[in-house]
Amino acid sequence: GSSGSSGDNMEAVKTFNSELYSLNDYKPPISKAKMTQITKAAIKAIKFYKHVVQSVEKFIQKCKPEYKVPGLYVIDSIVRQSRHQFGQEKDVFAPRFSNNIISTFQNLYRCPGDDKSKIVRVLNLWQKNNVFKSEIIQPLLDMAAGSGPSSG
Repeated sequence: GSSGSSGDNMEAVKTFNSELYSLNDYKPPISKAKMTQITKAAIKAIKFYKHVVQSVEKFIQKCKPEYKVPGLYVIDSIVRQSRHQFGQEKDVFAPRFSNNIISTFQNLYRCPGDDKSKIVRVLNLWQKNNVFKSEIIQPLLDMAAGSGPSSG
C-alpha cells in the first residue's frame, strides 16, 4: 500500500459531513438539489470513502425518526452516482455500506410507520438493479415484514 500523510485532503470529508448534517435544517422530504449536493461532496471525498460511509451510518443511527428515510436516500444516491461514474466493478461505496447494512437498516426501521414502505421501495429497486446482492437485501426485506429483528 502507498503510505502518505493525509493532510488537508480530509477537508473533503469535513465538507461532506457538513452537507450531510445540514439535512437537519430541512424539513423532509429533502429536495433533489440538496441530495445532489450531498452526493457530489461524497464523490469528492471518495479517497476517504470509509469515512463517508461511517458518517452516513452514524447519521442514520443518531438522527430523528423522520430523517431515517432521507439518510437512506443519501446511501442510494451516493451508490448510484458512484456506479454511474466509475462503473459497477470500481464502486467502493456499495461494498462498504454492505459491511454494516443490517445494523444500518435496524436503525432505518426506527422511522415513522408510514415511512417503512419507502425503505422497502428502495430495497426493491436495489434488488432489481443489482446494487446489492440478493442475499444482502432479502434479510432487510424480511426485517420490514417482521418489522424488527428477531435477535438483538
